[in-house]
Amino acid sequence: MSTIFYSLAILACPVGMGLMMWFMMRGNKEPNRPSSTPPDAGAELARLRAEIDQLQAAQRETKTTPQDSPAR
Repeated sequence: MSTIFYSLAILACPVGMGLMMWFMMRGNKEPNRPSSTPPDAGAELARLRAEIDQLQAAQRETKTTPQDSPAR
């Protein structure tokens, strides 16, 4: 009786993996959708680039201005 349980435990992993692969392949049968990039991706990219430029400018400012050193 215990050998049956061991056999089932050993077979559970490959059978489960096979089932998962089968279900995943079934899900790919949907018709092709247009790309998932939003139509305003160019505007978002421009906004992010402007934000990066602002952050880099602020970082350069903090490096060039002397920091307040603690009094000794």
